[in-house]
Amino acid sequence: MSVTGNQRQIYLRLVASLRPHFRTDVNLPERIQKLLAREKRFGSRDRRLYRELIYTTVRYLPWVEPLLDQDSERAAATVAWLSVRNKATASYRTELTSGWPDCPEKLSNKAAHLEQDPKVLLPNWISAECPEALATKELDVLNRRAPLWLRLQTPDLDIVTDEFDENGWSWKISPIKPDAIEVTSESNVTDSKSYRHGVFEVQDLGSQLILETNQIEAGGHWLDACAGAGGKSLQLSRMLGTEGKLAVHDIRESAIDELLERAERAGLENIVIPANPTQDHYDGVLIDAPCSGSGTWRRSPHLKWVTTTEDIAEFARVQLSLLEEYADCVNPGGQMVYATCSLNHRENQGVVASFLDRRKDYAMTPPFRDFGYTPSPLGLNILPARYDTDGFFVATMRRR
Repeated sequence: MSVTGNQRQIYLRLVASLRPHFRTDVNLPERIQKLLAREKRFGSRDRRLYRELIYTTVRYLPWVEPLLDQDSERAAATVAWLSVRNKATASYRTELTSGWPDCPEKLSNKAAHLEQDPKVLLPNWISAECPEALATKELDVLNRRAPLWLRLQTPDLDIVTDEFDENGWSWKISPIKPDAIEVTSESNVTDSKSYRHGVFEVQDLGSQLILETNQIEAGGHWLDACAGAGGKSLQLSRMLGTEGKLAVHDIRESAIDELLERAERAGLENIVIPANPTQDHYDGVLIDAPCSGSGTWRRSPHLKWVTTTEDIAEFARVQLSLLEEYADCVNPGGQMVYATCSLNHRENQGVVASFLDRRKDYAMTPPFRDFGYTPSPLGLNILPARYDTDGFFVATMRRR
């Protein structure tokens, strides 16, 4: 059997073992990682190949599943054709798809070639939660891998770009945010000297825009109530400056440990960990709430198939409780910034409406900057297609 033929059989075997979990396991990425790690004969390029093929399968699952049942060889060729061409996949992809027409770049063209409806690549419930996601331009982007975005933590762009140029990594600056860089070639940026010295952080551009939609004054005292590993925390810390103070809180100690490690690498010294964050008062509170993650489908396509409407309702309940829990911590005149990485109306505008109905001492504040998106009376949707990002929502409410 040829090398490619053997790779195809391994791919089909891996998919067969994972297939029962594609629509049920919220921790599917962990399962995939463990499965690949158990294959001791795999080198790093093998793992990159099979990881790309598996994630492509999940991304296009409604198109691929019937082929797996009817014609496994055609299923493997279709997945190869739909996958991203890179060093790990190039030869496999070329051999399996030889004789196929040139791979169209846009999803709509791929759908036409396969005689498939691209709308089935999103769950049925999205039409009620975010009908904008079904527009062709959004579908095209939502079903492609997300790009790699960086946020600079230095005014000296050359420190980063000179090293990238030396390594042969291509890049471009965002047209709307001069300290955001998209890395457009295969690269391992976290192995770079610039990263080790805290000169940049890996952070999606859409995530970076959340805080930029608000007018945050240097020298303020803020709380990041759901800090996680700290992508937005580090950005907010820099916006507050050396005279400001940022309290960070998360229920996961491991996330706070990672945040502090990243803050030390970046040289940020205005971050504190309060013993009880609700016992203090702040000029602003950021609640980057746990959510369904529908805005991250480009990175985590399994969430399309494992998330239910019941899950969305439960997330909305938790999100509203977080807003209520921290509402009294905001000083009069201060800001409550509510953000999710969700596209879903119930988790976004629905939660904000419920909160404002219960807390008459809060009122919506229009975005300081909207970056060309269209604000609604209850917040701003950051949809993926405009700037090739993940999807997000942000709403700012000021306490009277």
